Amino acid sequence: MDNPLLKNLLDFYEEDPHDPFNIYALALEYRKTDIGKAEALFRKLLAEHPDYLAAYYHAAQLFGEVGKSEEAHATYQKGIELAQQQGNTKTHQELVRAYRMFQDEEEEW
Repeated sequence: MDNPLLKNLLDFYEEDPHDPFNIYALALEYRKTDIGKAEALFRKLLAEHPDYLAAYYHAAQLFGEVGKSEEAHATYQKGIELAQQQGNTKTHQELVRAYRMFQDEEEEW
């Protein structure tokens, strides 16, 4: 394998496939080279660890990029709601800004 970071992340994931950070980090790395694997990992992460707030921003972006607009909307909205529930103001603001940008881009199409 030419990518030592990917190899390390795969090793960590194999050691503990239920650790949300391992799934998240692997999804981010796959996003660079294999959108399909990244999407599957984000779906797994959101399904198995719905309180893992960091996933919502990147998952929603990816869903939007691959043309799954409804899923992107739902993911942004759920992330915004979760950030508010968790009292995470910074992430809430980031998700709101990203969601508005996504909506603006959609209107331009």
